[in-house]
This record gives sequence, structure tokens and C-alpha cells, in this order.
Amino acid sequence: MTAAQAGAPVPTERGAMVEWLARQIQAAILAGEIPVGSWLRQEDIAARYGVSRTPVREALRSLQASGVVEVLPRRGALVRGPTPKEIRDAYQVRATLEGLGAEMAARWIAEEDLAQLRKAEELFASATRRLLGGVADGRDAQWSAEWIAANDSFHGVVLDAAGNDRLRAVIATLHQSFPRNVTWIALAGRPRLAEDNVAQHALVRQALERGDADTARQAMVDHVLTSGDLMAAWFERRAGRDGP
Repeated sequence: MTAAQAGAPVPTERGAMVEWLARQIQAAILAGEIPVGSWLRQEDIAARYGVSRTPVREALRSLQASGVVEVLPRRGALVRGPTPKEIRDAYQVRATLEGLGAEMAARWIAEEDLAQLRKAEELFASATRRLLGGVADGRDAQWSAEWIAANDSFHGVVLDAAGNDRLRAVIATLHQSFPRNVTWIALAGRPRLAEDNVAQHALVRQALERGDADTARQAMVDHVLTSGDLMAAWFERRAGRDGP
């Protein structure tokens, strides 16, 4: 199935296409669709996502730079995949940075930012309920995309309110290492954990409304660390082995 057939629009601009393709391949690896230890052939990837081989080659180079695959001459790209420890390490860094962002946001967040935050929180909760309800009309991919967008929006509003562009850029780099949709894969079929995820957003928002910087920071740290643990534990189960 190509990306277009799956309902995922392929960017037309070269750089955006390469970045999109790298995210798709990495997400498929993390989801277990492309097993760790398998070989990726450029022609197979091009056919799978409905693109030419040139952006595939560039996407594989990008994934090699981040340690996801190892490109070997005349053989292809060997899927390495992240270890649970690498996932937890990355999320520890992200938790510290996003916690700092929440602390800064609590000091000067504007009412208009809070309004956007409440909207994103409600959209996130609604998408979670629909996904947990097992949408049967063929729009599961749409609800999943809405869940990811609402989650990104919530975190984005907090970082906007923090007002530190460098902080936001560093966090964005971490996001590229671990696609956000894998968090939903880890939560799928586990309603209590998914509902806890929604509740964690509420705790962050409430602390920001009060201007409680310490609580906002800790709530965000706990939320991000929990997401990292969920992803690492899911990957451990998928790989059929215990964590490090």
C-alpha cells in the first residue's frame, strides 16, 4: 500500500518529502511493521510509499545519521532500531526541557494562550475517546491523526508561552528522533493508561492557570517520562525481551 492509498498525503517539496519519508520509515520500524534486523531495499521502500528512489536514498542517510539504520554499500540498509534504554534516555532529556518550558510558561502565559490550551486539551480528550471507542466507519486513521495533532498543539502552546525559541528548536529535534504516533500505538487497547494521559494534560493546564511554576514543571516532567516509559516498555514487549 502506498502512502497515498493509506490516506497520508506525500509532501511535494523535496526537503519536506525526505523528512516525511524518514518519519514514516522510522515509525514503521518502531511499530514493528519493519522488523529490527531486516534489510531495507530502496526499490521496496519507494514502491511502499509511492515515491522515487532518490528521496528514499536521502531518507535512509538521515536515518543512518540518527542511528536507526546502517547503510552498507551494495547491500542496502540494515534496520537497527532504538533500544529501550535509548528511548528512555531521550525522554529523560525531553522531560527536563519540556518541564523547563512549562515552568517558564507559568510565569507569563497569556489568557489567549490558556484559551488555546483548553481547546487543544478538549480536542485531545475527544480524539482519545473516539480511538478508545474503536471507530468503525473507516476513519480510525483520521482520529489517530487528530489525536497526534491535538497532542502536538497542547505541547506547542506551552512552548509558545515559554517564549524561548532555542528551547523549542532543541525539543523539536528530539521529537524527530521518536515519532509521536508511536505513543498512541503504545496506548492502544489500554484505556486506563490512555485516560491517565488525558488527565496529565489537565494537571499541566491547571498549574499554568494558577501560575504555579513548580507544579507545572513537575506535572510536565511526569507526563513526558510516563510517555517515554510506555514507548520503551511497548518496544520491549514487541522485541520479545526484557528491558536493559
